[in-house]
Amino acid sequence: MAGGPADQGQSDAQLIQEVESLKRKIEEERNKIFDEDLVTASQHLDAVPSLNIRIRRVLKGHQGKVLSLAWSLDKRHIVSSSQDGRIMVWDGFTTSKEYSISVPTTWVMSCAYSPSGGFVACGGLDNKCTVYPLLSEEDPILKKKLVATHTSYLSCCLFNISDHQLLTGSGDSTCVLWDVEYAQIIQSFYGHSADVLSIALSPSEFGRTFVSGGCDRCANVWDMRTGQCVQVFQGHDSDVNSVRFFPSGDAFATGSDDATIRLFDMRADREVCVYKKDSVIFACNAVDFSLSVPVIMEIRTGMVLVLQANSVYEFI
Repeated sequence: MAGGPADQGQSDAQLIQEVESLKRKIEEERNKIFDEDLVTASQHLDAVPSLNIRIRRVLKGHQGKVLSLAWSLDKRHIVSSSQDGRIMVWDGFTTSKEYSISVPTTWVMSCAYSPSGGFVACGGLDNKCTVYPLLSEEDPILKKKLVATHTSYLSCCLFNISDHQLLTGSGDSTCVLWDVEYAQIIQSFYGHSADVLSIALSPSEFGRTFVSGGCDRCANVWDMRTGQCVQVFQGHDSDVNSVRFFPSGDAFATGSDDATIRLFDMRADREVCVYKKDSVIFACNAVDFSLSVPVIMEIRTGMVLVLQANSVYEFI
């Protein structure tokens, strides 16, 4: 005889207790190898000297909020996407606009440059990711290729190692690796319980792992070969808007609506530092690491913050 509602409720309660017990055991195991946090370990280091950050170039052309941008590997060209329904390709040295491509949707939420510099990809509220060739003599719109389709909005996209694979994240709670030439799914990644907002590839030449952040307040690390989530990092109190790997690939930073940035060490399997400033209450929209000095850069509404383990520098 099937159990009644009372039995089902009791079973659910037991499962919840078991999950909480496992979480406590995992945290106990993490604490066994956690000798000190980053702030304590870096106390003997000198603070980074005052940074001279100033505007180098201003690129003007969009008629709406700029939602995303990506650099080409040539370190000169930039692709940007906007709420005005266009993507633009810029020469960062001269500020000239090389391409202005109209996309059949407003809110183009993400864009990416291919490693060769010959293609750009973009998508947004149309639930799709489209690739445009740049080196063809024909109009890129005429040669565009629809590669990815999700069941909800496309929040992020990037090319994986080569021009032949594209990784996307979506409001349908999934990440998907696509074959660009055949527009077919190579691997799907299930594990988030809410919208995926950001993805970042490990800086490895093999392109085997990536991290994703989402509205479930988690950052998940994935194995591209198996499609499995191999690590889950928690700690934020709100949406994880941005994720970015440390240049060595051993750690990554997350920025959140809770106005904090957190640094997670994958080897220690835990958070090692929290960056926050009491006077700053705005959400963190984007994070990145400097390649020249040991700091994290973050973007918030109306300001840029430069963060070190023991200090915060603010630039309006």
